[in-house]
Amino acid sequence: MTYFVNESCISCKYTDCVEVCPVDCFYEGENFLAINPDECIDCGVCEAECPANAILPDTTKAHDQEYIDYWVDANRKWSEKWPVITKKRDPLPEADKLNPEYGYDGPDKKSKFSPKPGQGD
Repeated sequence: MTYFVNESCISCKYTDCVEVCPVDCFYEGENFLAINPDECIDCGVCEAECPANAILPDTTKAHDQEYIDYWVDANRKWSEKWPVITKKRDPLPEADKLNPEYGYDGPDKKSKFSPKPGQGD
């Protein structure tokens, strides 16, 4: 099992999760965080910290296998290209407005994804 970050993180990028990760397996893009599934130790501490519910185990029943595979692969791909992040920072300026947990029900956020790296630690 591993954990992955899904599209709910796009354009929000809360970083509460990175501070609690005991193995520093989070990587930072410009507007998204990724978990390296090969480094994740499946502790689940990060899942509870995410205010956007953007972190899920790959065993979740909330989504079909195609969805899970897509996001696990995306996390793997981008975690290999982006810098590690271990320190909490402020979320992106419109994070609360675009957070599904706070009522965002707009268009698919995948189209807002940026492949550019973030600043990392």
